[in-house]
Amino acid sequence: MTEFLDGRLLVASPVLTEQVFHRSVVLILHHTADGAHGLVLNKRLGVDVDRVLPGWSPYLSAPVELFQGGPVSLDTALGLAGVVGAGTPSAVHRLFGGVGVVDLDADPTELSGRAVGMRIFAGYAGWSAGQLESELANGSWFLVNREPADLFPEHPEQLWSTVLRRQPGHLAFVSAYPGNPEWN
Repeated sequence: MTEFLDGRLLVASPVLTEQVFHRSVVLILHHTADGAHGLVLNKRLGVDVDRVLPGWSPYLSAPVELFQGGPVSLDTALGLAGVVGAGTPSAVHRLFGGVGVVDLDADPTELSGRAVGMRIFAGYAGWSAGQLESELANGSWFLVNREPADLFPEHPEQLWSTVLRRQPGHLAFVSAYPGNPEWN
């Protein structure tokens, strides 16, 4: 694969049943020939962010809680923000478009009026060289374009079906795949 996938979404196919990836939607943050990193956008942990990072809650998108970004480095917190306006706040490292990673050691007020959405994730998803390409080839993931509302949805538990439903062809039908195929 010569096309790098920064900023695109991976939507788990129904064959992916591993807990963190089951019905997950992953934003690819960085993809090169050496591997890829991303964040699972729709797995809530039910943990109040202020317990882990006091002061950030007022700047977060609802639901205001910690999300599981993936199975790697669960003791690490990553902030993801959508930024508007010219320039970039010093607390944000812009990745693509208006999307960036937030320095969680910075003063949260640096994002005041500049962030159109923000979430904090425990851990991230990672793939070694060729691993993601192999998973795409074997049908573990559907690769789709993101829309702005995908990054910080108010109802993250519905993101998997929402993203699939808007896709053309057979992917729209996959959105209705039962959580347990025996229910069909």
